[in-house]
Amino acid sequence: MPLYDALRALRPTRLVPRTRRGRRRAVRAVVALCVLALLPATWLRLTTDDRLARTAADAPSAPVALVFGAGLWDGEPSPYLAHRLDTAAELYARGKVRAVLVSGDNSREEYDEPSAMRRYLAAHGVPARHVVADYAGFDTWDSCSRARRVFGVRHALLVSQDFHIRRAAALCRSAGIASHGVPVPEPRDATWYAASLRELPGATKAALESAFTPDPHFLGPEEKGVARALTD
Repeated sequence: MPLYDALRALRPTRLVPRTRRGRRRAVRAVVALCVLALLPATWLRLTTDDRLARTAADAPSAPVALVFGAGLWDGEPSPYLAHRLDTAAELYARGKVRAVLVSGDNSREEYDEPSAMRRYLAAHGVPARHVVADYAGFDTWDSCSRARRVFGVRHALLVSQDFHIRRAAALCRSAGIASHGVPVPEPRDATWYAASLRELPGATKAALESAFTPDPHFLGPEEKGVARALTD
């Protein structure tokens, strides 16, 4: 074989096609991952569209409002949590609910979301005897599961920001609570967008929790606080 032909035979003639095929596979893999990541969020939207009220005034009546914790600042409700509590107080003032279950984190002695939430509501017109505290609402699923299994809630209005309310509605339904979500509007600022992005992995976690309905981190015995608040 002439030297030219031998060298030509050694040229990597398939290098470019292989590279292109590799790039196409990489693009397809990225697209597939994006689709899979968005599936849980799509599930939340499709399954909760008919379970959301536009405002507190539009919400149907229910025995209880369930308010999810959203952090404390120096022992007092963060702005997002205060806005949730304002909406719960409005629901109570409008006669939409007769009791409020505040569910938050009290995993350490120096951090007590539910007590701060109770104080806030009492200062905004909701009688303390109609506010019940769940001290082990460590996440959304725990709050929903404990509301049903510990406090006996079967029908509730859920109060949270608009980016979170769909996940709350889906999880409470999986926990056995018939509910409508009351979204709390917030300005579309950096905090809102950051919280919305966190809902993507949150939606995946919610899909798994809805499928497997695990026990909450702390179940505990049944409590009659909600029943007493409703009969007071």
